[in-house]
Amino acid sequence: MAVYLRVRLTRVKVRQASFTRLARQVLALVGEAQSELSIDLVGDGRMRRLNREYRKKDRTTDVLAFAMRESASPVSALLGDVVISVPTARRQAKEGGRSLSEELAWLLVHGVLHLCGYDHERSDVEARRMKRREQAVLRVLRPIPTLVTVPRVSRIGAGPTKVRRG
Repeated sequence: MAVYLRVRLTRVKVRQASFTRLARQVLALVGEAQSELSIDLVGDGRMRRLNREYRKKDRTTDVLAFAMRESASPVSALLGDVVISVPTARRQAKEGGRSLSEELAWLLVHGVLHLCGYDHERSDVEARRMKRREQAVLRVLRPIPTLVTVPRVSRIGAGPTKVRRG
């Protein structure tokens, strides 16, 4: 099972080996261990353009999934593409009191389930079904490894910091 990870970010450091390993675990847990998966980590600008182009919604979103298989018999090993907006994930993690890695893991699971045919927008019953499946997969994945690090931003022009001694 191949996982193709593309990072289009400059302000976060992605631990690519950890992210790829987690993606392989997700594929195995959803019964797609032999499938290939493409993951694209992007900023809000690119995500907004994709959301506008493919969903006709002119705003950023947290995750988009582009399925490569629409029939029961796959013609390709590629399950599809999951695109995640890291800045949106970061905001959501902060609002929800979660780490960025936990949020990214949830978005990855959410996107992969969409590729597998789950669709929470179809009905309330389907939304509950998808949520239960997400929670079951995430329980097995815990503890979530560190997937990204965000460098601290120094305050430019703040001047030297005084250190009190003694």
